[in-house]
Amino acid sequence: MSERLKGKVALITGGTSGIGEDTARLFSQEGAQVVIVGRSEEKGKKIGLKLGKNVVYKKADITIEKEISDSVDFTINTFGKMDILFNNAGYGIADNVAEISQEQIDYGLGLLSSVILGIKYAVEPMKAIGGGCIINNSSVAGHVYGQGSPLYSALKSAVSHYTRMAGVSLGSFNIRVNAISPGAIATPIFWGGSQRANTLSEKENERKMEKLKVNLAKAVPLAKTGLAEDISEAALYLASDAGRFVTCHDLVVDGGRSVAYNEPHQS
Repeated sequence: MSERLKGKVALITGGTSGIGEDTARLFSQEGAQVVIVGRSEEKGKKIGLKLGKNVVYKKADITIEKEISDSVDFTINTFGKMDILFNNAGYGIADNVAEISQEQIDYGLGLLSSVILGIKYAVEPMKAIGGGCIINNSSVAGHVYGQGSPLYSALKSAVSHYTRMAGVSLGSFNIRVNAISPGAIATPIFWGGSQRANTLSEKENERKMEKLKVNLAKAVPLAKTGLAEDISEAALYLASDAGRFVTCHDLVVDGGRSVAYNEPHQS
């Protein structure tokens, strides 16, 4: 590895599965010290052990403001500073315009507030070290119709726009703020999320994943499936010195799906 993040410290929310877990793997391989945040203590500790001493798990629910600020404090107390924040946590919200509930709205707004508050609590630590990089996980659902449910799509659009506004506000402090908008990435979220995947055998999860990859590949011009590593590589670019002149940007990583979308054929 080229150690593109040597000497950097990163906090990754939603770091116990999928994109967050793979980003923790890649960042640590590239020389960063990493704190992963998530609600599943068992999974978090296992990932920390698997990835080595430079990856530490912190249990937190990022829909609670105090636990966001505690996660930032924990990162600084553990590794001395925080150069990178990846606001990655969150998952799909199934809603219907005619039947949407206040509970669904409150939950969705809680996920949006986790991005806003994550940025808030990152500002002073990053100013103290002369700058930093914030990455927010958005979605192509926030760009075009048909990529997610109405509330989810609206909230992701808000993430992308808040990214631009924060990037302008924080630019003079050398704090870069960018978003990544993945297309359909093959993760267990498609069959019930990480909790559901934990109840199935490894063989059954592998079977579902292979079927998913075939179906998703049919829906993009590149005719291939997006994987967690495609998003972690994008995050590495934005977090590294290669992305030093990039801010207020929403990087779409979707194999062309948002331009020419076809509903995947079920097989």
